[in-house]
Amino acid sequence: MSTALKNLIDGEAELDDEEDDESFDEETGEIHRRANKGAHIDDSSEEDEDDDDEEEARRIREGFIVEDEEEDEAEDSDERERRKKKKRRRAEREEEERLDEEDLDLIGEAIPDWERKTTTQTKFKRLKRGHRDEDRAPERRGLAEIFSDEDEEANDDRPYGRPGHRAQADEFEDFIEEDFPEDEEERIQRQEDMEVARAKGLAGTVVDAAGLDKDALDDMEAIFGNGEEYDWALQLEEEEEDREREEQSIELKDVFEPSQLTEKLLTDEDNEIRFNDEPERFQIDRKPFKNLQITTEQFREEARWITNLIWPKKMLSKDLEGPFTKAIGKVLEFFVIDGVEVPYIFQHRRDYLIHARKTRNPTHQDDDPEALEYTVDAEKLLTQDDLWRILELDIKFRSLVEKRNVLERTVDNLKSGADVEDKMLADMIPKAETMEDLQDLQDYVNFQYSAQLKDLAAMGNGASKETKRPGAKSGVFERIRRCKAYGFVRAYGISPDRLAQNAMREAKVSSDDDAKLPVDLADSLTDGDFLTADEVMNAARQMYAEELFVSPRMRRYFRMNYYEMGLVSCRRTEKGLRKIDESHPYYEVKYLVNQTIRDLARQPEVFLKMMRAEEEGLVEVRLRLENEREFRRSLYSEFASDNFSELADAWNEERQKVLDLSFAKLEKVITKGVKDSLRTACQEELLKTCREEYFKRLDQAPYKPKGMVLGTMPRVLALSNGMGDPNRDPISWTWVEEDGRILEHGKFGNLARDEEQRELFSELVQRRKPDVIGISGFSADTSKLIKDVENLIHEKGLMGPEYEDPETSAYRHDLLDVVVVNDEVARLYKDSPRAVADHPTLNPLTRYCVALCRYLQNPMKEYAALGKDITSLLIHPYQHLLPHDKLYKHLETAMVDMVNLCGVDINEAVSDPYTAHLLPYVAGLGPRKATLVIKGINANGGAVNSRDELVGDPDVGKLQVLGPRVWNNCASFLFIEYDTTNPHSDPLDNTRIHPEDYDLARKVAADALALDEEDVKAETDENGVGAIVRKLFKEEEQDKVNELILEEYAEQLERNYQQRKRATLETIRAELQAPYEELRKNFAPLFADQIFTMLTGETRDSLCEGMIIPVNVRLVKDDFAIVKLDCGIEGRVESHEVSSRHSIKDVLHVGQTVQAKLLELNRKDFIGKLSMREDELRRPYRKHRDHDNSTWDFRQEDLDKEELREKDKTTGRTQRVIKHPLFKPFNSTQAEEYLGGQAPGEVVIRPSSKGNDHLAITWKVADGVYQHIDVLELQKENEFSVGRTLRVGGKYTYTDLDELIVDHVKAMAKKVDELMQHEKFQKGSRADLERWLTTYMDANPNRSTYAFCIDTKHPGYFYLCFKANRSSRVNAWMVRVVPHAYELMKSQYPDMRALCNGFKMRYQSELLKMQAGGR
Repeated sequence: MSTALKNLIDGEAELDDEEDDESFDEETGEIHRRANKGAHIDDSSEEDEDDDDEEEARRIREGFIVEDEEEDEAEDSDERERRKKKKRRRAEREEEERLDEEDLDLIGEAIPDWERKTTTQTKFKRLKRGHRDEDRAPERRGLAEIFSDEDEEANDDRPYGRPGHRAQADEFEDFIEEDFPEDEEERIQRQEDMEVARAKGLAGTVVDAAGLDKDALDDMEAIFGNGEEYDWALQLEEEEEDREREEQSIELKDVFEPSQLTEKLLTDEDNEIRFNDEPERFQIDRKPFKNLQITTEQFREEARWITNLIWPKKMLSKDLEGPFTKAIGKVLEFFVIDGVEVPYIFQHRRDYLIHARKTRNPTHQDDDPEALEYTVDAEKLLTQDDLWRILELDIKFRSLVEKRNVLERTVDNLKSGADVEDKMLADMIPKAETMEDLQDLQDYVNFQYSAQLKDLAAMGNGASKETKRPGAKSGVFERIRRCKAYGFVRAYGISPDRLAQNAMREAKVSSDDDAKLPVDLADSLTDGDFLTADEVMNAARQMYAEELFVSPRMRRYFRMNYYEMGLVSCRRTEKGLRKIDESHPYYEVKYLVNQTIRDLARQPEVFLKMMRAEEEGLVEVRLRLENEREFRRSLYSEFASDNFSELADAWNEERQKVLDLSFAKLEKVITKGVKDSLRTACQEELLKTCREEYFKRLDQAPYKPKGMVLGTMPRVLALSNGMGDPNRDPISWTWVEEDGRILEHGKFGNLARDEEQRELFSELVQRRKPDVIGISGFSADTSKLIKDVENLIHEKGLMGPEYEDPETSAYRHDLLDVVVVNDEVARLYKDSPRAVADHPTLNPLTRYCVALCRYLQNPMKEYAALGKDITSLLIHPYQHLLPHDKLYKHLETAMVDMVNLCGVDINEAVSDPYTAHLLPYVAGLGPRKATLVIKGINANGGAVNSRDELVGDPDVGKLQVLGPRVWNNCASFLFIEYDTTNPHSDPLDNTRIHPEDYDLARKVAADALALDEEDVKAETDENGVGAIVRKLFKEEEQDKVNELILEEYAEQLERNYQQRKRATLETIRAELQAPYEELRKNFAPLFADQIFTMLTGETRDSLCEGMIIPVNVRLVKDDFAIVKLDCGIEGRVESHEVSSRHSIKDVLHVGQTVQAKLLELNRKDFIGKLSMREDELRRPYRKHRDHDNSTWDFRQEDLDKEELREKDKTTGRTQRVIKHPLFKPFNSTQAEEYLGGQAPGEVVIRPSSKGNDHLAITWKVADGVYQHIDVLELQKENEFSVGRTLRVGGKYTYTDLDELIVDHVKAMAKKVDELMQHEKFQKGSRADLERWLTTYMDANPNRSTYAFCIDTKHPGYFYLCFKANRSSRVNAWMVRVVPHAYELMKSQYPDMRALCNGFKMRYQSELLKMQAGGR
């Protein structure tokens, strides 16, 4: 056997002498079997090899058995009988093994595509059995079973085997799709086999091979017995088998990869979060600190610490600082002690977020005796955004406390174990307010007491956990500290800490000069470690500089000065010199200099761009002090001696050297820390902006039909032309009812000119009577569709719904509204797995229209359904500069706020998966607890009748769904529709009122109805506790609550119960009048700029007046020409804007691509005005940058431009320009960046580095994968023209660029898309696919499978990975995409079906060759 063939196929299927030999007919594609003499046929594919068969085990070769000689045909009868009994026992045991209901539910969550079968054996039955028998080698499968495409279907139509046994699966039966009928003789034989098998499988049938009648059988039983006397032995055997099964019980983690369980939230840690009675988000955020205990004093300290961070930005009056601090302390108490989330506090503890001032009303007695005696002025202290900020700072403070506790334990160990007393540590540790402060102190301890820490570690005092600062030279400095040279360090006359105190103006202490000159003192301090005076002085300088470097006070002093007087500048690198051109997004920071910290705080995206460019190696971000010279002089003055003598001058010179040495070290560490802190601050500011922008999109009520109350769901008709031209291509439409049902969909033709299609549209509108028509699309041509529909509605007089005019009280109609819908969610939805699962029969454009309808009906639900994909939306133009996890977390808080403001109908969420997407955002819940809630409610009957049911009600047999603490968080945000026909339905369950305030709400309702205590008691005794509120609703007396003076209630509650409920009472008043009233703002229509950007992809930065752009000539007349821009909009060029000397028809012709300057751009009408005059084109577009000489390095910019011009002259390269809309003057890197945000299959034509007789074409294969194609130009007219013949790879030839793009690149892109949409394609890397195949084979040991994945290192290639059996390794064959085909091992296949079949046939052929070679 050749080595190449061994490498080609590593894993072979086992061959057994008991199985049939098989031969493959290459002409018919059939597999013929010839039975071996004496072959033993067994129909069960689950049968395992004999465990004791050591002879077979010796001949395993990585899953292959190559037989060199035939075994004996006969088998010992006793051994055969023993094996039959063993198989029978195993089969009976396997029938009993079933995954319980909870495991099946969990597997259903882990694999959404899996459908649980009730009447047939599920695939997970097989999966579980496979794992329990994993120590036994699987029986050798026939070739027909290898790489079946029916892996996911259970074999329920079993031709052989009794019930409970999986029959021998002929998975290869439809392996290669063929139309040959089976042989008649084979068909008859199979029917006979099936009849035999069916007889064996009949339960309860007595089969007597001897032909004895019933009396004879009874006599036999009387003589020989029925075996019941041996039941005890069978019972022992069954108990032993039960114990073995329990020991071998399988768990999800035994079947699935940890990454899969993590993705589906099914790990043990997820389950702990799921069942723990704490808000889910709290558990996740506080996970690192769940064992940290905060003391009362630390609690008060935290309130002060958070106040210091938030108060400066609040702009409140100074006298409110005290109440502000108390409010923060109260919020922390709610978070930490009560365990309630932000929405709960904002909704039900709002009184603690405001400060009320009670003042005497001067008009009470004199002017108006009936006026209130006191007036209350309320000042809002904290907003909902502030609550999220406090929660975030609470986590940071816990991290601070934990680090401080570790440091304090270290210091305590030094005190107790090494008698160390350090006043500086005792003074500064309690004052440390940032992680930088604590790290400074930690570095100081590790340096100053390194020897003591080592001794403590040796004694096992636990200090060994402390790690040294990376790069510390403790060993060298410890040697200096122990030797005589340290006397020179003391001779500097002042300690580093004292010097820092001097610099910070904390009671100055002057330096003392030693009595000897520095060199003389150094001579006297020489010893065995440092032999000369110079060595002593150098060692002392290094030591003092290091002590100054690790001094916490000195670091704080430096840090303060850098924050106050720091200047940030950018310096481009050699890499950034050419890469950052004027069109590059980093150009605005390339020459930016002298930016203060305050400047950058106001423009956070600028500094984040600087840092990202530095990470990419394009610029160097430098931070320096504005007055560095003055700062150094000031620091030296605090260090220098005040004496005037030669001795003092000598020592001051030494001090200057030490200061210079330490300054460089301090500058390096402090500037890095300041830059990191500034980046974090800028990220937080930008995250806040993103959150606010996202909140605006969520804060939209459903589109409001005229005459309806806000919140009413509209009936929507949505239309879209997609990427097509509405005048030539079909227009998809979808009709969605107000309840979300898709009742009708279809396609229209040209609505501008085709009268038949116009009538069909009119008939649909008149029949369905929509409230609004929504339109959107993917191209600028959608603007034509919008105008066509608006004109059609106007011409046909199509009216919207009837409504009552509030001014005249008369009923009227208006023309039907046409709304351009924001399609950012619809674009993600149309091709998503969720959309395919929701609407498998609809095409992507129709699913897109469905999403448009739903967006008009409830934008919040559409955004919630995206889950973590929300970060794919463009919320802010600079969000790519933010960490992904932080961005998602901040966007999630906006969704949490809005979902809890609107509430969730819990019964609708249980029955409707679309609404269930809101549950994870309810206070107290999360994705884990949301699934738990739905499961629990389904276990309780599938419906919730009251909020109290969620915590369980044994009296009515309701199990607990949520723990008390989580229920307390979410109760008021989960509402239950009030049923007037149900006497047990409580109207308060349909309000924002929390159950803890139900009694208060009932009291308000009773007072509004003027019921006394006896009336209330009688009503409640007869109709239950909810009777009063039901009576208020039934009699429609809700407006009477407005007559109540709630201030008196509030004062009484605060006086008698110490409860502040003024805001809560206002909520009760509002909810009793309009339960769960819509509080979102009206649906916000898009502005003209937003519509233009959505349909063209162009912003004001990417397309604006003055830019020179390529345009394609579409029409040429005598006095004007019509051109089309790359973004799809049309432009008009007047004849005088082309040439003053020539006719426009002489200069332009249809199909020509030319450069033009954009003079005007009408974003509303999607049209531009352009010029092609030479004088206009000679003036290039320059983006205006508001910088002066102090903040922009104009000199360096000019020098760099000159340098680039010189380099171009040296290389002799000229910029080549080709008149084609896809041509860009890019290099390979720029082409990839340009294509990065575009769809796969997009193309860029660019100059080639190989010379002017070559072109390069870059096309996007997939995200992050780009293929660069070298095109050789032949038959060129001149150096700069495009060749008449274009050759690719020496094999493909084309006559022009358009033919090459369509027949070569687009053809390959189509093949790539076909492969990536195939069911056998797996996303991810080859390693990911190999893990998946291995996991699949572990779960299905008797199957074989294969799959494709992309080769990111070789664009245009894919891996075909397969695993023949469980014991073999994963093999990979390369598949190359070529125009119109796939190439596998030098053979081409036109489509995926042919490729899959070709692979299977090739594998069979190679396997049969190997089997033949092994004999």
